[in-house]
Amino acid sequence: MADIYPAPVDFIDRSDYRLGSEREGLIQLQSNGLFIRQPPKPHELEEDITPEGCLFQTIHMGAPVVDTSRWKLILDGLVERPFSINLRQLRQMPHASVMSFHECYGSPLTDPTKNVWRIGNVEWKGVPLRYLLAIARPDLARGYFVWSDGLDSGTFAGVSADRYQKDLPIEKALSAEALVAYEMNGQPLGKERGGPVRLVVPGWFGTNSTKWLCRLSVQETRSPSPFTTTFYNEIDPTDASGIRKRPVWKVEPNSMIVRPRPEDRFSCPDYVEIWGRAWGAVEIVRVEISTDQGHTWSEASVTPRKQFEWQLFRLQVFIQQSGRHTIQARATDRLGIRQPLSNRRNHVPIVQIQVESK
Repeated sequence: MADIYPAPVDFIDRSDYRLGSEREGLIQLQSNGLFIRQPPKPHELEEDITPEGCLFQTIHMGAPVVDTSRWKLILDGLVERPFSINLRQLRQMPHASVMSFHECYGSPLTDPTKNVWRIGNVEWKGVPLRYLLAIARPDLARGYFVWSDGLDSGTFAGVSADRYQKDLPIEKALSAEALVAYEMNGQPLGKERGGPVRLVVPGWFGTNSTKWLCRLSVQETRSPSPFTTTFYNEIDPTDASGIRKRPVWKVEPNSMIVRPRPEDRFSCPDYVEIWGRAWGAVEIVRVEISTDQGHTWSEASVTPRKQFEWQLFRLQVFIQQSGRHTIQARATDRLGIRQPLSNRRNHVPIVQIQVESK
């Protein structure tokens, strides 16, 4: 595998990559157990970039307290040149920034249709994962997955795990967007956000962006971790039998309505401006709006995507009748996959407003 970038390998440590040494920077686990900080309601997410205080948090087994002076990242497995680096060395490497929506699949213990709109839009900064892989030179004939380990451990939903571990297909790991990140929105990653370093996988659900990252390992098979086998799998909607499951990886087309707010009041006849956000693993190219419970749809304007950021849609509709009106938004991506109306976690959003005659 040729180096994708010129690799500053002179300071790479090719001796101290002992399995287990990557956890020596862990001081303690704080607030053991599951913690979820719910996001604001969609109508409160007005800013293009979501501030830290408005972004959801999901912690499965407690937040690690890390000694940044002892933190290290090991990259090993089916690679020609395993190595380890510390935080200072990581920050000396070529970096990239990616603007991306960040969406939580929600608790894998509850009905996924109830976990909707845990979403924000942030800017990540870090070292491209493919840059690190280029230094290690993975065996692409056998190394089909990259496992990522976090420093957290414990029990989740009665299942014990000695580490939070996920996996990525090698194709996604080698994509330009995947980062080993140390900043969000221009600030160092805090403890609850997965600092000092986390994996970031734009276009995929947040569960794949391993927090408190300490190890990356190229392997032939998927990880046996409970967070890939027991948790974070869903019924494949393309399976007519409704039995086959698939990993919670790519984010399907989704949208939310920011304005009007639920129960806003308007006079008629008049124009009502409808706007919101749409997102998915693949760029959204069409958003349709309905104000009559889905009987008719009108196409909104959609801002093209530059990276993986959520996309603004906007439409003015002329409402002539008084009464309650139901507004829905439906997104379609570049591959023609359209947001479902109901019974899925990415079902169309619904906002009801009240319209009165002047």
